[in-house]
Amino acid sequence: MSYGAHDDQTTALALAARAGDVRAAEAFVAATQRDVIRFLAHLAGPADAEDLAQETFLRAMRALPGYEGRSSARTWLLSIARHTAIDHLRALTRRPRTADLSDWAATADAARTAQGPRFDEQVLINRLISQLDPDRREAFVATQVLGLSYLEAAEVVGCPVGTIRSRVSRAREDLAAALAADNAPHRHLRAV
Repeated sequence: MSYGAHDDQTTALALAARAGDVRAAEAFVAATQRDVIRFLAHLAGPADAEDLAQETFLRAMRALPGYEGRSSARTWLLSIARHTAIDHLRALTRRPRTADLSDWAATADAARTAQGPRFDEQVLINRLISQLDPDRREAFVATQVLGLSYLEAAEVVGCPVGTIRSRVSRAREDLAAALAADNAPHRHLRAV
């Protein structure tokens, strides 16, 4: 089965890493790290994404001997990332969370130094995506942000393709409604 040139290369790297090729393991991490962090940022929050990505890669390297290449390595890895995020979120519900002042300060500084509407639009989009129902959010991020096919997203999430299609469709509807509601006060102010 062919997954696409990039996924085929990533899968080849994973299989070579499974056979003990250290450089292939490093290249596999480098090739997939960005998608894993982006996926985790949307599932568990940007503040925890890098730590969860490290945990994902640790889990993946431990599980690599059992990887047989039946699905693309990217799909397999994002499935591990999803489980890592779920475990993290479950752990958070068991203990109270405190605000991290240094993260807040860095975010505020970054917001002050960012320029132009592109930053504002990205902040709005990320906020709206973060407010989606978790099932819809993970299906939307997997397909629309990371570019996985519906079949690949179904493998990552562990549900039928039709369910992914439905969740993405509903997420789009939710985002459109939220965007319209968010823009309504701004339209009123412009008319005045």
